[in-house]
Amino acid sequence: MLNIQKRIYELLEVAHPDDTASRVTDFFLFVLIALNVAAVILETVEDLAVQFEAVFFYFEVFSVAVFTVEYVLRLWTCVTDKRYARSLSGRIRFAGSWHAVVDLLAILPFYLPMILPIDLRVVRALRFFRLLRFLKLSRYSESIRIFGKVLRSERSELLVALFVAGVLLVLGSSFLYIVEHQAQPDKFSSIPAAMWWGVATLTTVGYGDVAPITPLGRFLGAIVAVMGIGMFALPAGILASGFAKEMGKRRGVHDVCPHCGEPLDAGDSD
Repeated sequence: MLNIQKRIYELLEVAHPDDTASRVTDFFLFVLIALNVAAVILETVEDLAVQFEAVFFYFEVFSVAVFTVEYVLRLWTCVTDKRYARSLSGRIRFAGSWHAVVDLLAILPFYLPMILPIDLRVVRALRFFRLLRFLKLSRYSESIRIFGKVLRSERSELLVALFVAGVLLVLGSSFLYIVEHQAQPDKFSSIPAAMWWGVATLTTVGYGDVAPITPLGRFLGAIVAVMGIGMFALPAGILASGFAKEMGKRRGVHDVCPHCGEPLDAGDSD
């Protein structure tokens, strides 16, 4: 029994290069997830939804059956991993992990209407939660895993940049509300309403549906726009730096001391 558990666990986890059966299993699940996302998108085209209604339905049933079996098998075999070694507490801990939660959310919208009396409009909304199956690809995609590592390693810097952007948004919107409220009471009716202008300006999108018309308002708007160019370049720079560090680690390249030029140890923070 233990050998069967271990083998199933190996088949469902990311394959080793020399494990052909596991690689085939990964490829099958990867393609099925991609087809599910495509099906959800195509179902929003009314003509296709009507013409291929039966095809979409049976494909959904087949997909849910596969993902349900996958989830149950992962829950059964997770104890072969040292992190979830204990029978009950290990499985509970596994069920709360990121990948397990995504796996559950991928099948839950299908079963909920069978268990609970849910309004038809809610059922239709729940169907779009099938797009969460796209997140299952993170288990098989090396690129997505690298992106996740970069976000975790640079989270402090990203939170600082996000906080500063939030401060600028609140201050800029508040000042524009004070200046423009009398001139445009319909567009700058409140600070939350002015925040729509703030978001469009700080991100340099500039929809133009809301814009200051007073001289002082235009002056403040110009300042906010210029600050937005630099502000929203920060996260891009932080992520680029994080990706460079992560790719350097994978190539065996270490950080170099700016003073002596010697490579720094991974745990050296000085």
